[in-house]
Amino acid sequence: SDTVFGPSQPLGNGTVKTYVTLDGAGQPTQVGLRLSATAMDGLPQDTGPAQMVMLAFPDQAARTAFNHVMLNWNPQGHEPPELFGKPHFDFHFDMVDMATMQAINPDDPKYAAEAEHLPEAKYVPQGYVVPPGPPPAAQAVPGMGVHMVDSSDSTLVPGKYDFQKIVISGAWDGRYTFVEPMITREWLLTQPDFHESLKQPQAYQKTAYYPTTYDVHVDQQTKDYVIALTGLTMREAA
Repeated sequence: SDTVFGPSQPLGNGTVKTYVTLDGAGQPTQVGLRLSATAMDGLPQDTGPAQMVMLAFPDQAARTAFNHVMLNWNPQGHEPPELFGKPHFDFHFDMVDMATMQAINPDDPKYAAEAEHLPEAKYVPQGYVVPPGPPPAAQAVPGMGVHMVDSSDSTLVPGKYDFQKIVISGAWDGRYTFVEPMITREWLLTQPDFHESLKQPQAYQKTAYYPTTYDVHVDQQTKDYVIALTGLTMREAA
């Protein structure tokens, strides 16, 4: 296998970069991020603003579903604070281009209609729904879109949820647009060796390689923190 890296960018006292791993036939098997060990230090603290880093994938990832990663460091957590109030990273593996994401703007007259235009249920991971409460347009996040959670996750109880890691899905204007691992800094510092299956859609809007599993671990040689979408499998658009 061969691993190809995207351009490196500063994060904390270290760096972060994307990568794609290819098998012997040149087909992608995983995509992910590598955060250097020192990236956990020197991050903006609780009183600081959120930090965003946009990370392109190398050209060799073109056959995967993913265009880029938007990494957000949230020193104060984010809404809803009773669930996600801990300092954490959001890793948006975006399936549309940066310009499309940046155009998600409340000043756009079509903003509400595009937020309410959810993909057909078959195109999002099974069981993922918009959280109950306000309509999707009120829940939408500029530059990101509408976030969806796993309705079967019985731990998501406000005030009782012990947030360490979670996988969110995203949508905008009828499309399934991102896979988002959210991970606390505290949990990453435990140097986890974590692996789980990802819930799958019943159908796909674009022919590409999609992940079936998700890994978080520390590379014992480089000491990098690795956040990986793995088990990439070709899916045909339907």
